[in-house]
Amino acid sequence: MNSSMENVFNFIDKHTEEIQKEKDNSYLESLLTTTENWLDGHIQPDGDAGKEDIRKAIQLAVLKGMKEHIQPHHQMTPDALGLLMGYLVELFVKKEQATILDPAVGTGNLLLTIMNYLDGKLLGAGVEIDDLLIRLASNIGNLVQQPIKLYLQDALQPLLIDPVDAVVSDLPVGYYPSEENAASFELKADEGMSYAHHLFIEQSMKHTADGGYLFFIVPKALFESPMADQLHKYLKKTAYIQAVMELPDTLFKNSSHAKGILVLQKKKEGVKAPREVLLAKVPNMSKPESMAKFFTQVNNWFKENKG
Repeated sequence: MNSSMENVFNFIDKHTEEIQKEKDNSYLESLLTTTENWLDGHIQPDGDAGKEDIRKAIQLAVLKGMKEHIQPHHQMTPDALGLLMGYLVELFVKKEQATILDPAVGTGNLLLTIMNYLDGKLLGAGVEIDDLLIRLASNIGNLVQQPIKLYLQDALQPLLIDPVDAVVSDLPVGYYPSEENAASFELKADEGMSYAHHLFIEQSMKHTADGGYLFFIVPKALFESPMADQLHKYLKKTAYIQAVMELPDTLFKNSSHAKGILVLQKKKEGVKAPREVLLAKVPNMSKPESMAKFFTQVNNWFKENKG
């Protein structure tokens, strides 16, 4: 832990624990009060802290709170993976200022990692159904001074969001409980409950501008599931697959929860499919030499296929 980030975390944790004891709230609810007090100027950490130090310190506090406020579908995206997603957004999205949406924003960690990485180049939007998590996302966005609009709702209901240049999401995996709402999607199941992650892909495509990019963290077995054929047909019709990347198992506590990255470009007149899809295996992210080779591979593919 670097000293600036450690200092901010200790400041947050101390105030949060005091509020938790005083009000008998959960740690996450108390963390929300801490961030509100900080924004209102009632409390302030000592010294200067950069946007990333603040984001990482609050992320540590959120992780501490998540252990108590157990929500298996709200696992936080690892930092190294967030930075890799930021690199990919920077590589593909070439606008001076682009709009970006995370339809499963949670506390905003993935989106804010990317926005801090591309500081000043992105206008963010996020959707989240959990009231506590979205209020935390709002406060964290304000504390790191990133422009984000947030929407408290089920992301698979109609969204009042203009098409964006890029979508990024660590897709919620599992079944979507509302068969009635799922019925309006092409990727609905023929019978029974539909896969939420498939519906999120379709909803994201609807809210991406023609020619825009989508960056998804997906289950490793996305294209081997019982509904994979249906997903293949949908993607063939609506998008060009740019990249499929396998992530190292070391990123995940349980190898059965292993994930990959899927990069898509929404079809547009005049936009062509890449000559070949980038198929890559991301190495252990703690090994700089292996990562340097990986980035060279990706950059070379980009020059040959997108340059």
